Amino acid sequence: MDHQSTPLFTALKKHAAGNPVQFHIPGHKKGLGTDKEFREFIGDNALSIDLINIAPLDDLHQPTGVIEEAQKLAADAFGADYTYFSVQGTSGAIMTMILSVCSPGDKIVVPRNIHKSVMSAIIFAGAKPVFVSPAQDANLGIDHGITTSSVRRALQRHPDAKAVVVINPTYFGVCANLKEIVDLAHSFHVPVLVDEAHGVHIHFHEKLPMSAMQAGADMAATSVHKLGGSMTQSSILNLNTKNGYVNPQRVQTIISMLTTTSTSYLLLASLDTARRNLALHGRELAEQAMEMAHQLRSEINQIEGLYCFGREILGGEATYDHDPTKLTIHVRHLGITGYETENWLREHYNIEVELSDMYNILCLITPGDTQETADILLTALRELSKTYYKENNANELIVKVPEIPHLSLIPRDAFYADTEVIPFKESAGRIIAEFIYVYPPGIPILLPGEVISQDNIDYIVDHVEVGLPVKGPEDRYIDKVKVIVEADPIF
Repeated sequence: MDHQSTPLFTALKKHAAGNPVQFHIPGHKKGLGTDKEFREFIGDNALSIDLINIAPLDDLHQPTGVIEEAQKLAADAFGADYTYFSVQGTSGAIMTMILSVCSPGDKIVVPRNIHKSVMSAIIFAGAKPVFVSPAQDANLGIDHGITTSSVRRALQRHPDAKAVVVINPTYFGVCANLKEIVDLAHSFHVPVLVDEAHGVHIHFHEKLPMSAMQAGADMAATSVHKLGGSMTQSSILNLNTKNGYVNPQRVQTIISMLTTTSTSYLLLASLDTARRNLALHGRELAEQAMEMAHQLRSEINQIEGLYCFGREILGGEATYDHDPTKLTIHVRHLGITGYETENWLREHYNIEVELSDMYNILCLITPGDTQETADILLTALRELSKTYYKENNANELIVKVPEIPHLSLIPRDAFYADTEVIPFKESAGRIIAEFIYVYPPGIPILLPGEVISQDNIDYIVDHVEVGLPVKGPEDRYIDKVKVIVEADPIF
């Protein structure tokens, strides 16, 4: 296929160049009706292609023209049978995967450290999650992925599961043996759905981990905007239909149900052009990012009190491969937390990192980086070390994770049940009706339908009291919690 072409972006530019008289939305009409300061900042070119699904520009909900051509090119670039553009981010693509294969009451095998969009889809579908604990790294205080062994145990216990969800790579760039997991699941006649939010680039270089489509997975939700050069909120959903587990027509129906009818052509055009760039230059761009990451990793590991892991951590079931463009910098030996490090870098060097937790910060290296940005990071980290490093000053590494709670009700039933709000510290034995996520280590501690234990309460209270962020509940301070009315736990 001709990956030089950008059918959608080219059509948008041609349409705008014709200067049509517009009596349709958006109401700003090429920027003439928008705020003056905003227009000057954004520019007339961008506003001229902020359009809607008029006939010459095709319709994302039922593409038959330039969007269909753009999606076919993307499928070819990513080695997929079908590719669907998402303007609802990777969250929309993840929800589409699950809703395409799960019906009410169906079981689905999922890692405990899933993205919240997975649980949202499980609630909408009325499915029942079978949780698998990710492998923990006791030296770094982070979670890796699920292993082949854990997936085998889950499928042996639940052979009627409708799908297995795998995160590949993890946020920190670590991969289990995806091909092995896919082959195992297929031996049980179960499809594999991959959260590939952090792996758009891995398909384009042989030294990077195997992509979902290369491993034979059935569906993969891939964030092009995270590392592939498209605009924020633009992602793709790749399908492999060779094994017969996925119906592309149903996937199109589901993604259309979840997608706004006012689809952003700016986002769609950025997907079209990002695909061109990756297809033509992806290997070169990945090589460039890897070289810079290797240089940075080497320099960081010479700074006292800092450690940035690389391939030396590989060799376990959960650590089969690694994406080196993710720089996970362990700061525990400075005697400060990752959160404090993030704030220090922001305050002193105007640096914004991707993520921080108790013991680490995460920096992403992409083709958008330069030697200048790399040098700024190194200068900042050297100054950080001089400021905080003292021998034998390391914080003690403690990673506590309570056991996965008993799932008493299907999450959808709990989420929509009659509820009441009670003091969180008095909620032991009750069935929760909302989410509680605590970071670190990034695993949701309580999900709708689970029985709250005193162990859960103590764990969450300890983390709240030391200032770690808690996400999910309506009461952001976790003084109160929403539980099911008069519901006795079922054991």
